[in-house]
Amino acid sequence: MNVESIGINSGIVWRQLASEHRKWEYAEVKEATGLADRDMNAAIGWLAREGKIQIEESKVGRKTIIYLTLCDYFG
Repeated sequence: MNVESIGINSGIVWRQLASEHRKWEYAEVKEATGLADRDMNAAIGWLAREGKIQIEESKVGRKTIIYLTLCDYFG
């Protein structure tokens, strides 16, 4: 893994989130992109650091669900 591959994977995740403007579960994005956990997590970190996505956690029983959404930009 290097900075270039993280950037490429960030683009893959961003495009998936942008394909439908809604709240996505982590597992949905992972399945849709085909990225491994390590690659997906690095991409999410990159996008979060750039302020392009929001991350939410929700408890359902003992399970924690992570949700990802694109940040809205008004230019």
